[in-house]
Amino acid sequence: MMDQARAIADAVLYEGYLLYPYRASAAKNKVRWQWGVLMPPTFAANDTGERSMAQSQLIAEPRSPVHLRLRFLQLQARCVEIEEGAGFRAVGSVVLDDVEYTTWDEAVEREVDVELDGDPADHQIPFTVDGGQELEPLSGGRVVRRRYPLQGAVVVRSKPLPGPFGGVQLTVQVKNTSPVTSSSWPDALRHAFIAAHVLLSLDEGQFLSQVDPPEWASLATKECVNDGMWPVLVGGSQSVLCSPIILYDQPEIAPESAGNLFDGTEIDEILTLRTMTLTDAEKREARSTDPRAAELIDRVDHLPAELVERLHGTIRYLHSVTPPENPAETPWWDPGADASVSPEADSVLVAGVAVSKGSRVRLRPGKRADAHDMFLAGRTAVVEAVFQDVDDTCHLAVTIEDDPGAELYAYHGRFRYFAPDEVEPL
Repeated sequence: MMDQARAIADAVLYEGYLLYPYRASAAKNKVRWQWGVLMPPTFAANDTGERSMAQSQLIAEPRSPVHLRLRFLQLQARCVEIEEGAGFRAVGSVVLDDVEYTTWDEAVEREVDVELDGDPADHQIPFTVDGGQELEPLSGGRVVRRRYPLQGAVVVRSKPLPGPFGGVQLTVQVKNTSPVTSSSWPDALRHAFIAAHVLLSLDEGQFLSQVDPPEWASLATKECVNDGMWPVLVGGSQSVLCSPIILYDQPEIAPESAGNLFDGTEIDEILTLRTMTLTDAEKREARSTDPRAAELIDRVDHLPAELVERLHGTIRYLHSVTPPENPAETPWWDPGADASVSPEADSVLVAGVAVSKGSRVRLRPGKRADAHDMFLAGRTAVVEAVFQDVDDTCHLAVTIEDDPGAELYAYHGRFRYFAPDEVEPL
């Protein structure tokens, strides 16, 4: 259970750490550290739009101590210097003995473990992370790695819920308390917690879902305030990831994925194939940018063909289709290729009513809907087609009745899609 939680947490920790083409010179890798960055409080208070504290609130039914693990990255500035006279001079990159070395901001993983024995009514656990400097001598130069000290605190509070059902509202706060007064972004970033997130676990008891709580806890769940970290159940109900990236409950790493590509919003196959097309010079620069990039390049270069094929997609199951009368004349992508479905003629039962093209419905987006769908709650719409995807899941394509562009959208086949349980027949 915790192994699965750790795998998801690792993906969050390195999300966006380094992006294709994995080179320091790429424009997209010159703007970094987008997720879960907690800056020193003085910098954050200076109208910068940055935060110094993140908070998660959730409902729990603990019957054992709560285990808490704070995880984040600490910036480590790696500077390449070449010999010059009696000293050294910093450079962006250099090739020494046929090996390229690049100046770059690395990151070091940090963890703070807390076990909340007894009643975690109000705990404040301060911590420090030391700075340091390491020198790596080279033939004709050196690599200097510098880290800067960090100070922070983990605050945990619990409040019993009113009523007969029990349970507590658990509040977890992570604070950067580093005493840095510089208004410079690079200086402040050296004292930041990067991709900060928290793992919570129970040996006995359970955490409740934020998106689908039991009815008795629904009101208390709505009152939870999450700012910079959002709790999701991982690997069951006894572990929670408080993530700086909003996720659904029970996220999983795809079994087809051969390793981290540092971009969970992309498609592994596309990134893998693109990485294969990099030239030898580009791969050399990527390897010199970061050890994790070097590992990625080496992994892709030696990825067996059968693993590449696995990335192309997974057939969960097959169902029979009615073949067209003239298969040679019907392209595979044409809806007419499968005579067993007809989006404009098919219907689906919703609350005992057959809903099909032309039916009027009221939209009731469910919990799985995104923010754009939620804005349409209560609006009336017209069903334009009934579709089935490859997993036999039904989708209703609709246009909004009072949308002045509805006719134009329908003409171009641009619809909004809702599940049958997200509409009310009119």
